[in-house]
Amino acid sequence: MKRLKKKRILLNGLSSVASKIDHTLLKADANTVDISKLCREAIQYGFHSVCVNPSNIVLCRRLLRGSRVKICAVIGFPLGASMASVKAYEADKAVKSGADEIDMVANIGALKSRDYGLVSREIKLVRKTIANRSLKVIIETGLLTRNEKIKACLIARQAGADFIKTSTGFVSGATVSDVKLIRKTVGASMGIKASGGIKTAETFLKMLAAGATRIGTSSAAPISRVLMRANNEYQ
Repeated sequence: MKRLKKKRILLNGLSSVASKIDHTLLKADANTVDISKLCREAIQYGFHSVCVNPSNIVLCRRLLRGSRVKICAVIGFPLGASMASVKAYEADKAVKSGADEIDMVANIGALKSRDYGLVSREIKLVRKTIANRSLKVIIETGLLTRNEKIKACLIARQAGADFIKTSTGFVSGATVSDVKLIRKTVGASMGIKASGGIKTAETFLKMLAAGATRIGTSSAAPISRVLMRANNEYQ
């Protein structure tokens, strides 16, 4: 707790911290009770969005009606191995169902095969499909070499993505070193979403300090409670 109290971010308004969080629930067995809790917590703490599978968008839209919380839907999740046309169709249906943001998994196999044209084309297709809604491209950093991470970031930036997202959380998780590498690669022009394995307030703050502008976590509520306690004790 003492470490957390020294973080200047706590003194600059916890609401600004909450607004960087995508409150996430992507488990296959998530039921309506779980999704309802997710939405209640998002409203309570003022999180930026709830991040859910497309089948839960309509329920989230109803539960979040009247709030400022956005709906983020994952596409081609978690493997990224769907055909580009399928990803575009899924994204289109997600947006029409009420999604405000799209997190798409890049074709990791194509990237590792150096089929960069395919990777670029599918991102551009989804970009065109969802118009001006926020697009985050998941590059699954844990499966890539350093050079592949850099290449993936450059392709996503050129294809019109708004964010680079580190991981699905199903295969690998975010690391501080990867967030720093992504920020160095894309500069200040793109957002970075650190996602996967972020379960403590300390890790959360480290990701922000490294350059992340959005955090995806299923532990958003307990992290927020820790930050709130630390802030109250500091004051």
